[in-house]
Amino acid sequence: MSVQVEILEKNMAKLTIEVSTEEFNSAVQRAYLKQKNRINLPGFRKGKAPRSMIEKMFGSGVFYEDAANSVIPTAYEEAAKETDLEIVSQPEINITQIEAGKPFIFTAEVAVKPAVTLGDYKGIEVEKVITEVTPEDLQAELDKVREQQSRVISVEDKAAENGDIVVIDFEGFQDGEAFTGGKGEDYPLTIGSHSFIDNFEEQLIGKKAGDETEVHVTFPEDYQEEALAGKPAMFKVTVKEVKVKELPELDDDFAQDISEFDTLEEYKEDLKKQLLEKREKTARDIKEDAIIEKVIENAQMEIPEAMIRTQMNQMADDFAQRIQNQGISMEQYFQFSGLDNKKFGEQIRPQALKRIQSRLVLEEIVKAENIEVSEEEIKKEIEKMATAYRMTVDKVEEMLNDEYKEGMKLDIAVQKAIDLIVAASVEIEA
Repeated sequence: MSVQVEILEKNMAKLTIEVSTEEFNSAVQRAYLKQKNRINLPGFRKGKAPRSMIEKMFGSGVFYEDAANSVIPTAYEEAAKETDLEIVSQPEINITQIEAGKPFIFTAEVAVKPAVTLGDYKGIEVEKVITEVTPEDLQAELDKVREQQSRVISVEDKAAENGDIVVIDFEGFQDGEAFTGGKGEDYPLTIGSHSFIDNFEEQLIGKKAGDETEVHVTFPEDYQEEALAGKPAMFKVTVKEVKVKELPELDDDFAQDISEFDTLEEYKEDLKKQLLEKREKTARDIKEDAIIEKVIENAQMEIPEAMIRTQMNQMADDFAQRIQNQGISMEQYFQFSGLDNKKFGEQIRPQALKRIQSRLVLEEIVKAENIEVSEEEIKKEIEKMATAYRMTVDKVEEMLNDEYKEGMKLDIAVQKAIDLIVAASVEIEA
Protein backbone atom coordinates (compact mmCIF):
# COMPACT_ATOMS: atom_id res chain seq x y z
CA MET A 1 0.00 0.00 0.00
CA SER A 2 1.18 3.50 -0.78
CA VAL A 3 -0.24 6.96 -0.06
CA GLN A 4 0.18 10.39 -1.61
CA VAL A 5 -0.95 13.55 0.15
CA GLU A 6 -2.26 16.67 -1.56
CA ILE A 7 -2.94 19.73 0.60
CA LEU A 8 -6.14 21.49 -0.48
CA GLU A 9 -7.65 24.85 0.40
CA LYS A 10 -9.50 25.61 3.63
CA ASN A 11 -7.63 23.08 5.78
CA MET A 12 -8.57 20.10 3.66
CA ALA A 13 -6.30 17.36 2.32
CA LYS A 14 -6.70 14.54 -0.20
CA LEU A 15 -5.05 11.18 0.38
CA THR A 16 -4.61 9.04 -2.74
CA ILE A 17 -4.25 5.49 -1.51
CA GLU A 18 -3.07 2.62 -3.71
CA VAL A 19 -3.66 -1.01 -2.73
CA SER A 20 -1.55 -3.55 -4.61
CA THR A 21 -3.08 -5.79 -7.25
CA GLU A 22 -2.26 -8.88 -5.19
CA GLU A 23 -3.88 -7.53 -2.04
CA PHE A 24 -7.03 -6.49 -3.88
CA ASN A 25 -7.25 -9.83 -5.66
CA SER A 26 -7.11 -11.51 -2.26
CA ALA A 27 -10.00 -9.32 -1.13
CA VAL A 28 -11.99 -10.27 -4.25
CA GLN A 29 -11.34 -13.95 -3.51
CA ARG A 30 -12.54 -13.48 0.08
CA ALA A 31 -15.69 -11.78 -1.23
CA TYR A 32 -16.28 -14.74 -3.58
CA LEU A 33 -15.88 -17.28 -0.75
CA LYS A 34 -18.25 -15.26 1.39
CA GLN A 35 -20.96 -14.96 -1.27
CA LYS A 36 -20.72 -18.18 -3.28
CA ASN A 37 -23.16 -20.12 -1.08
CA ARG A 38 -25.85 -17.57 -1.90
CA ILE A 39 -25.40 -17.72 -5.69
CA ASN A 40 -27.39 -20.06 -7.94
CA LEU A 41 -25.83 -20.86 -11.31
CA PRO A 42 -27.43 -23.28 -13.81
CA GLY A 43 -25.50 -26.55 -13.99
CA PHE A 44 -23.88 -26.17 -10.58
CA ARG A 45 -25.00 -27.08 -7.10
CA LYS A 46 -25.55 -24.06 -4.85
CA GLY A 47 -22.22 -22.86 -3.54
CA LYS A 48 -20.17 -24.92 -5.99
CA ALA A 49 -19.98 -22.54 -8.96
CA PRO A 50 -16.38 -21.51 -9.76
CA ARG A 51 -15.53 -17.82 -9.39
CA SER A 52 -14.66 -17.56 -13.10
CA MET A 53 -18.12 -18.83 -14.11
CA ILE A 54 -19.88 -16.42 -11.75
CA GLU A 55 -17.82 -13.52 -13.09
CA LYS A 56 -18.59 -14.58 -16.64
CA MET A 57 -22.30 -14.72 -15.90
CA PHE A 58 -22.63 -11.56 -13.77
CA GLY A 59 -19.63 -9.51 -14.91
CA SER A 60 -16.00 -9.36 -13.86
CA GLY A 61 -16.77 -6.79 -11.17
CA VAL A 62 -19.44 -8.79 -9.38
CA PHE A 63 -17.34 -9.04 -6.21
CA TYR A 64 -15.64 -5.64 -6.43
CA GLU A 65 -18.01 -3.77 -4.12
CA ASP A 66 -17.61 -6.23 -1.25
CA ALA A 67 -13.86 -6.39 -1.84
CA ALA A 68 -13.55 -2.58 -1.81
CA ASN A 69 -15.63 -2.32 1.35
CA SER A 70 -13.36 -4.78 3.10
CA VAL A 71 -10.11 -3.15 1.93
CA ILE A 72 -10.89 0.56 2.34
CA PRO A 73 -11.18 0.85 6.16
CA THR A 74 -7.85 -0.85 6.90
CA ALA A 75 -6.02 0.81 4.01
CA TYR A 76 -7.32 4.25 5.03
CA GLU A 77 -6.37 3.73 8.69
CA GLU A 78 -2.82 2.68 7.72
CA ALA A 79 -2.49 5.57 5.27
CA ALA A 80 -3.71 8.10 7.83
CA LYS A 81 -1.06 6.87 10.31
CA GLU A 82 1.67 7.21 7.68
CA THR A 83 0.95 10.90 7.13
CA ASP A 84 1.91 13.70 9.50
CA LEU A 85 -1.60 15.14 9.26
CA GLU A 86 -3.81 15.79 12.29
CA ILE A 87 -7.04 14.52 10.73
CA VAL A 88 -10.19 15.92 12.37
CA SER A 89 -13.03 14.56 10.23
CA GLN A 90 -14.42 11.39 8.78
CA PRO A 91 -13.02 10.73 5.27
CA GLU A 92 -15.01 11.30 2.10
CA ILE A 93 -14.11 8.27 -0.01
CA ASN A 94 -14.03 8.11 -3.82
CA ILE A 95 -12.84 5.13 -5.86
CA THR A 96 -10.66 6.18 -8.82
CA GLN A 97 -9.45 2.81 -10.12
CA ILE A 98 -10.94 -0.64 -9.72
CA GLU A 99 -10.02 -2.95 -12.60
CA ALA A 100 -8.85 -6.52 -13.00
CA GLY A 101 -5.09 -6.87 -12.98
CA LYS A 102 -4.50 -3.32 -11.72
CA PRO A 103 -3.94 -1.78 -8.27
CA PHE A 104 -7.03 -0.61 -6.44
CA ILE A 105 -6.87 3.17 -5.98
CA PHE A 106 -9.17 5.40 -3.95
CA THR A 107 -9.03 8.89 -2.50
CA ALA A 108 -9.98 10.12 0.95
CA GLU A 109 -10.69 13.82 1.47
CA VAL A 110 -10.28 14.85 5.09
CA ALA A 111 -10.21 17.96 7.21
CA VAL A 112 -6.96 18.71 9.00
CA LYS A 113 -6.60 20.51 12.30
CA PRO A 114 -6.64 24.25 11.57
CA ALA A 115 -3.85 26.55 12.64
CA VAL A 116 -4.87 29.05 15.32
CA THR A 117 -3.47 32.54 15.76
CA LEU A 118 -4.23 33.68 19.28
CA GLY A 119 -5.15 37.23 20.14
CA ASP A 120 -5.47 38.55 23.69
CA TYR A 121 -6.39 35.84 26.16
CA LYS A 122 -5.25 37.39 29.43
CA GLY A 123 -6.89 40.34 31.12
CA ILE A 124 -10.26 39.59 29.48
CA GLU A 125 -13.00 41.77 30.98
CA VAL A 126 -16.22 40.01 32.01
CA GLU A 127 -19.30 41.19 33.84
CA LYS A 128 -19.58 40.07 37.44
CA VAL A 129 -22.42 37.62 38.00
CA ILE A 130 -24.50 38.15 41.13
CA THR A 131 -24.71 35.00 43.25
CA GLU A 132 -26.70 36.15 46.30
CA VAL A 133 -29.86 34.25 47.27
CA THR A 134 -32.81 36.55 47.96
CA PRO A 135 -35.85 35.65 50.10
CA GLU A 136 -37.83 35.46 46.85
CA ASP A 137 -35.33 32.98 45.44
CA LEU A 138 -35.60 30.81 48.55
CA GLN A 139 -39.40 30.91 48.44
CA ALA A 140 -39.40 29.90 44.78
CA GLU A 141 -37.18 26.92 45.61
CA LEU A 142 -39.46 25.95 48.50
CA ASP A 143 -42.45 26.13 46.14
CA LYS A 144 -40.58 23.88 43.71
CA VAL A 145 -39.92 21.32 46.45
CA ARG A 146 -43.58 21.46 47.51
CA GLU A 147 -44.53 20.87 43.88
CA GLN A 148 -42.28 17.81 43.76
CA GLN A 149 -43.82 16.48 46.96
CA SER A 150 -47.40 17.18 45.87
CA ARG A 151 -49.97 14.50 45.24
CA VAL A 152 -52.45 14.49 42.40
CA ILE A 153 -56.10 13.93 43.28
CA SER A 154 -59.15 13.63 41.07
CA VAL A 155 -61.82 16.28 41.79
CA GLU A 156 -65.45 15.81 40.82
CA ASP A 157 -67.54 18.65 39.42
CA LYS A 158 -64.57 21.03 39.13
CA ALA A 159 -64.00 23.26 36.14
CA ALA A 160 -60.46 22.85 34.80
CA GLU A 161 -58.10 25.75 35.45
CA ASN A 162 -54.60 26.61 34.35
CA GLY A 163 -52.19 24.16 36.01
CA ASP A 164 -54.81 21.42 36.43
CA ILE A 165 -54.42 18.03 34.80
CA VAL A 166 -57.17 16.81 32.51
CA VAL A 167 -57.39 13.19 31.41
CA ILE A 168 -58.82 13.19 27.89
CA ASP A 169 -59.77 11.08 24.91
CA PHE A 170 -59.30 12.92 21.63
CA GLU A 171 -59.48 12.43 17.88
CA GLY A 172 -58.38 14.88 15.21
CA PHE A 173 -60.20 15.65 11.96
CA GLN A 174 -59.31 17.64 8.88
CA ASP A 175 -62.05 18.47 6.40
CA GLY A 176 -64.28 16.02 8.26
CA GLU A 177 -61.85 13.10 7.89
CA ALA A 178 -59.89 11.59 10.80
CA PHE A 179 -56.13 11.84 10.23
CA THR A 180 -53.41 9.38 11.20
CA GLY A 181 -51.72 9.96 14.54
CA GLY A 182 -54.45 12.32 15.78
CA LYS A 183 -56.11 9.95 18.24
CA GLY A 184 -55.39 9.26 21.89
CA GLU A 185 -57.09 7.79 24.95
CA ASP A 186 -56.68 8.46 28.67
CA TYR A 187 -54.09 11.11 27.90
CA PRO A 188 -53.02 13.21 30.94
CA LEU A 189 -52.60 16.81 29.81
CA THR A 190 -51.44 19.61 32.10
CA ILE A 191 -53.18 22.82 31.09
CA GLY A 192 -50.56 25.51 30.54
CA SER A 193 -47.75 23.07 29.75
CA HIS A 194 -47.88 23.99 26.04
CA SER A 195 -47.17 20.36 25.16
CA PHE A 196 -50.00 20.36 22.60
CA ILE A 197 -50.58 22.61 19.61
CA ASP A 198 -51.03 26.30 20.47
CA ASN A 199 -54.51 27.17 21.79
CA PHE A 200 -55.48 23.50 22.32
CA GLU A 201 -55.06 23.52 26.10
CA GLU A 202 -56.67 26.93 26.61
CA GLN A 203 -59.91 25.68 25.06
CA LEU A 204 -60.22 23.06 27.82
CA ILE A 205 -60.27 25.67 30.61
CA GLY A 206 -63.70 25.61 32.27
CA LYS A 207 -64.50 22.06 31.19
CA LYS A 208 -65.54 19.42 33.73
CA ALA A 209 -65.30 15.63 33.88
CA GLY A 210 -67.80 14.17 31.43
CA ASP A 211 -67.83 17.19 29.13
CA GLU A 212 -67.49 16.64 25.38
CA THR A 213 -66.19 19.50 23.28
CA GLU A 214 -64.66 20.49 19.98
CA VAL A 215 -61.22 22.10 19.95
CA HIS A 216 -60.22 24.07 16.86
CA VAL A 217 -56.54 24.64 16.07
CA THR A 218 -54.22 25.49 13.19
CA PHE A 219 -51.07 23.41 12.78
CA PRO A 220 -47.77 25.34 12.58
CA GLU A 221 -46.37 26.03 9.13
CA ASP A 222 -43.26 23.99 9.96
CA TYR A 223 -45.17 20.98 11.36
CA GLN A 224 -43.36 17.71 10.58
CA GLU A 225 -46.40 16.19 8.83
CA GLU A 226 -46.53 18.13 5.57
CA ALA A 227 -50.16 17.17 4.98
CA LEU A 228 -51.11 19.00 8.20
CA ALA A 229 -48.62 21.88 8.16
CA GLY A 230 -50.38 25.25 8.25
CA LYS A 231 -53.81 23.57 8.03
CA PRO A 232 -56.81 24.02 10.36
CA ALA A 233 -58.07 20.96 12.24
CA MET A 234 -60.76 20.05 14.72
CA PHE A 235 -60.38 17.69 17.65
CA LYS A 236 -63.28 15.95 19.34
CA VAL A 237 -62.35 15.81 23.02
CA THR A 238 -63.92 14.01 25.95
CA VAL A 239 -62.81 15.16 29.40
CA LYS A 240 -62.74 12.03 31.57
CA GLU A 241 -61.16 13.49 34.71
CA VAL A 242 -60.01 16.77 36.18
CA LYS A 243 -57.11 16.45 38.61
CA VAL A 244 -55.45 18.98 40.87
CA LYS A 245 -52.16 18.98 42.74
CA GLU A 246 -52.43 19.04 46.53
CA LEU A 247 -49.38 20.74 48.03
CA PRO A 248 -48.06 19.90 51.53
CA GLU A 249 -48.05 22.57 54.23
CA LEU A 250 -44.75 24.35 54.87
CA ASP A 251 -44.08 23.41 58.50
CA ASP A 252 -41.75 21.38 60.68
CA ASP A 253 -43.49 18.14 59.70
CA PHE A 254 -42.74 18.93 56.04
CA ALA A 255 -39.05 19.49 56.85
CA GLN A 256 -38.85 16.21 58.78
CA ASP A 257 -40.51 14.27 55.96
CA ILE A 258 -38.13 15.37 53.22
CA SER A 259 -34.86 16.05 55.06
CA GLU A 260 -32.67 15.21 58.03
CA PHE A 261 -33.71 18.41 59.83
CA ASP A 262 -36.21 18.74 62.67
CA THR A 263 -37.43 22.25 61.90
CA LEU A 264 -38.45 24.18 58.83
CA GLU A 265 -35.96 26.94 59.67
CA GLU A 266 -33.06 24.50 59.72
CA TYR A 267 -34.17 23.06 56.39
CA LYS A 268 -34.49 26.53 54.88
CA GLU A 269 -30.95 27.43 55.97
CA ASP A 270 -29.58 24.28 54.34
CA LEU A 271 -31.62 24.90 51.21
CA LYS A 272 -30.27 28.46 51.04
CA LYS A 273 -26.72 27.08 51.31
CA GLN A 274 -27.36 24.62 48.48
CA LEU A 275 -28.84 27.38 46.32
CA LEU A 276 -25.81 29.59 46.93
CA GLU A 277 -23.42 26.76 45.92
CA LYS A 278 -25.43 26.22 42.72
CA ARG A 279 -25.42 29.95 41.96
CA GLU A 280 -21.67 30.15 42.48
CA LYS A 281 -21.06 27.18 40.19
CA THR A 282 -23.37 28.66 37.58
CA ALA A 283 -21.56 31.99 37.90
CA ARG A 284 -18.21 30.25 37.34
CA ASP A 285 -19.59 28.48 34.26
CA ILE A 286 -21.01 31.74 32.87
CA LYS A 287 -17.71 33.50 33.51
CA GLU A 288 -15.71 30.73 31.80
CA ASP A 289 -18.04 30.73 28.79
CA ALA A 290 -17.85 34.52 28.46
CA ILE A 291 -14.04 34.54 28.65
CA ILE A 292 -13.66 31.70 26.14
CA GLU A 293 -16.12 33.45 23.82
CA LYS A 294 -13.95 36.59 23.85
CA VAL A 295 -10.76 34.57 23.38
CA ILE A 296 -12.38 32.99 20.31
CA GLU A 297 -13.36 36.44 19.00
CA ASN A 298 -9.76 37.62 19.44
CA ALA A 299 -8.29 34.59 17.66
CA GLN A 300 -8.07 33.73 13.98
CA MET A 301 -8.80 30.28 12.54
CA GLU A 302 -10.54 28.73 9.55
CA ILE A 303 -12.73 25.77 10.45
CA PRO A 304 -13.26 23.27 7.60
CA GLU A 305 -16.87 22.30 6.96
CA ALA A 306 -16.04 18.58 7.20
CA MET A 307 -14.78 19.13 10.75
CA ILE A 308 -18.06 20.78 11.71
CA ARG A 309 -20.08 17.96 10.13
CA THR A 310 -18.07 15.36 12.05
CA GLN A 311 -18.69 17.19 15.34
CA MET A 312 -22.40 17.47 14.52
CA ASN A 313 -22.58 13.73 13.82
CA GLN A 314 -20.92 12.95 17.14
CA MET A 315 -23.34 15.23 18.98
CA ALA A 316 -26.33 13.69 17.17
CA ASP A 317 -25.14 10.18 18.05
CA ASP A 318 -24.65 11.17 21.70
CA PHE A 319 -28.12 12.73 21.83
CA ALA A 320 -29.71 9.67 20.21
CA GLN A 321 -28.01 7.41 22.76
CA ARG A 322 -29.20 9.55 25.68
CA ILE A 323 -32.84 9.57 24.63
CA GLN A 324 -32.67 5.89 23.70
CA ASN A 325 -31.67 5.20 27.31
CA GLN A 326 -34.99 6.85 28.21
CA GLY A 327 -36.87 4.59 25.79
CA ILE A 328 -37.33 7.20 23.04
CA SER A 329 -36.16 6.76 19.45
CA MET A 330 -35.03 9.64 17.24
CA GLU A 331 -38.10 9.07 15.07
CA GLN A 332 -40.33 9.56 18.10
CA TYR A 333 -38.33 12.61 19.19
CA PHE A 334 -38.76 14.18 15.76
CA GLN A 335 -42.49 13.48 15.92
CA PHE A 336 -42.83 15.10 19.38
CA SER A 337 -40.58 18.07 18.65
CA GLY A 338 -41.71 18.83 15.09
CA LEU A 339 -38.07 18.63 13.91
CA ASP A 340 -36.49 16.54 11.17
CA ASN A 341 -32.86 15.63 10.42
CA LYS A 342 -32.23 18.89 8.60
CA LYS A 343 -33.78 21.13 11.26
CA PHE A 344 -32.08 19.18 14.03
CA GLY A 345 -28.75 19.69 12.27
CA GLU A 346 -29.40 23.43 11.94
CA GLN A 347 -30.20 23.53 15.66
CA ILE A 348 -26.98 21.87 16.83
CA ARG A 349 -24.60 23.40 14.27
CA PRO A 350 -23.80 26.60 16.28
CA GLN A 351 -23.03 24.50 19.35
CA ALA A 352 -20.82 22.17 17.29
CA LEU A 353 -18.87 25.13 15.89
CA LYS A 354 -18.47 26.65 19.37
CA ARG A 355 -17.11 23.36 20.75
CA ILE A 356 -14.53 23.16 17.98
CA GLN A 357 -13.45 26.79 18.35
CA SER A 358 -13.22 26.50 22.14
CA ARG A 359 -11.08 23.39 22.03
CA LEU A 360 -8.77 24.80 19.37
CA VAL A 361 -8.03 28.06 21.19
CA LEU A 362 -7.56 26.29 24.53
CA GLU A 363 -5.16 23.76 23.04
CA GLU A 364 -3.24 26.65 21.49
CA ILE A 365 -3.04 28.34 24.89
CA VAL A 366 -1.67 25.08 26.32
CA LYS A 367 1.16 25.33 23.75
CA ALA A 368 1.70 29.07 24.21
CA GLU A 369 1.95 28.76 27.99
CA ASN A 370 3.90 25.47 27.93
CA ILE A 371 1.32 23.93 30.22
CA GLU A 372 2.42 20.50 31.43
CA VAL A 373 0.57 17.72 33.22
CA SER A 374 2.29 15.68 35.90
CA GLU A 375 1.96 11.94 36.45
CA GLU A 376 0.42 12.77 39.81
CA GLU A 377 -2.38 14.73 38.12
CA ILE A 378 -3.08 11.82 35.76
CA LYS A 379 -3.09 9.44 38.72
CA LYS A 380 -5.67 11.61 40.53
CA GLU A 381 -7.89 11.55 37.44
CA ILE A 382 -7.66 7.76 37.27
CA GLU A 383 -8.52 7.56 40.97
CA LYS A 384 -11.67 9.62 40.28
CA MET A 385 -12.61 7.20 37.49
CA ALA A 386 -12.02 4.23 39.79
CA THR A 387 -14.31 5.73 42.42
CA ALA A 388 -17.00 6.56 39.86
CA TYR A 389 -16.96 3.04 38.37
CA ARG A 390 -16.39 1.29 41.73
CA MET A 391 -13.23 -0.36 40.48
CA THR A 392 -9.67 -0.57 41.74
CA VAL A 393 -7.14 1.91 40.40
CA ASP A 394 -5.03 -0.94 39.01
CA LYS A 395 -8.01 -2.36 37.12
CA VAL A 396 -8.82 1.02 35.57
CA GLU A 397 -5.19 1.50 34.53
CA GLU A 398 -5.22 -1.91 32.85
CA MET A 399 -8.21 -0.84 30.75
CA LEU A 400 -6.71 2.46 29.58
CA ASN A 401 -4.45 2.35 26.53
CA ASP A 402 -1.72 4.91 25.81
CA GLU A 403 -3.93 6.81 23.34
CA TYR A 404 -6.68 7.25 25.94
CA LYS A 405 -4.15 8.41 28.53
CA GLU A 406 -2.77 10.98 26.08
CA GLY A 407 -6.31 12.26 25.55
CA MET A 408 -6.81 12.43 29.30
CA LYS A 409 -3.54 14.32 29.65
CA LEU A 410 -4.63 16.88 27.05
CA ASP A 411 -8.02 17.29 28.74
CA ILE A 412 -6.30 18.09 32.04
CA ALA A 413 -4.01 20.57 30.27
CA VAL A 414 -7.01 22.24 28.63
CA GLN A 415 -8.71 22.62 32.02
CA LYS A 416 -5.50 24.21 33.36
CA ALA A 417 -5.62 26.62 30.41
CA ILE A 418 -9.18 27.55 31.37
CA ASP A 419 -8.12 28.11 34.99
CA LEU A 420 -5.27 30.31 33.76
CA ILE A 421 -7.38 32.63 31.60
CA VAL A 422 -10.10 32.83 34.27
CA ALA A 423 -7.55 33.77 36.95
CA ALA A 424 -6.10 36.39 34.59
CA SER A 425 -9.50 37.92 33.77
CA VAL A 426 -10.94 41.15 35.16
CA GLU A 427 -14.46 41.33 36.61
CA ILE A 428 -16.42 44.50 36.00
CA GLU A 429 -19.74 45.56 37.46
CA ALA A 430 -22.73 44.92 35.20
